[in-house]
Amino acid sequence: MSDLGRALEDLQELTERLRRDCPWDREQTARTIVPHTVEEAYEVADAAIAHDDVKLADELGDLLFQVYFLALLLEERGVTDLAAIARVVHEKLVRRHPHVFGDAEARTAGRVRERWEQIKIEQEGREGIFHHVPESLPALLYARKVQRRAAAVNFEYSSVEGALADLEDELRELKEALAVAGEPAPETEPDPHVFEELGDVLFAAVNVSRRLNVDPELALRAMSRRFVERVERAEQFAAAEGKTWTELPVEEQDRYFDRAKVVSE
Repeated sequence: MSDLGRALEDLQELTERLRRDCPWDREQTARTIVPHTVEEAYEVADAAIAHDDVKLADELGDLLFQVYFLALLLEERGVTDLAAIARVVHEKLVRRHPHVFGDAEARTAGRVRERWEQIKIEQEGREGIFHHVPESLPALLYARKVQRRAAAVNFEYSSVEGALADLEDELRELKEALAVAGEPAPETEPDPHVFEELGDVLFAAVNVSRRLNVDPELALRAMSRRFVERVERAEQFAAAEGKTWTELPVEEQDRYFDRAKVVSE
């Protein structure tokens, strides 16, 4: 047996042992485990974005264990097992890559994606434009997936310029709605029209990101992290000069923030 095969069998045996002998693992169900699975997937994403290969390898191990554990739960219920799951995904990947394993041609990544959508409908019996779009996805990823489904039937702008123009239109409509409603007091219900227009802006922004091959979830997480780092650095600059960040007027906070931006660029 290869090192890979032995390592994977060892992990299977460990998963079974934990399920049998650990009080915590014995109590788990798919519903209690899935939140951990989602968390591990985000930690994989964070490591990949940070280009931290050591952390990425560690987080992939945690995510792999999640797969083994959930597969074991299915095996206990007599539904399937990890081996069958591996065979099914192997068959699916071969089926969805006829340009690799068959005679079909797909010379670009875009053409590959088009073929995937055709295969899902023609060979896998999926019906409707928005088939298999899980509503449990984070909102940004849900919007992108919905837009991809629409694009698969050619319902999209012909270029990123059209998507950008739509974003500008939605921003204008948001400003118009805000001019009528005014800025709400903190912790109060938003104006319904403003709520809808802001949703349109976010949806349009996701469409622009999709056209630019930018994952909106990862981009927003990366920019949020950068914002946190800059604010914390600005606070340190202020403290070094004997000032308390929370007591500074916003104009002076902004000055320290600009310094922090220069350092991070």
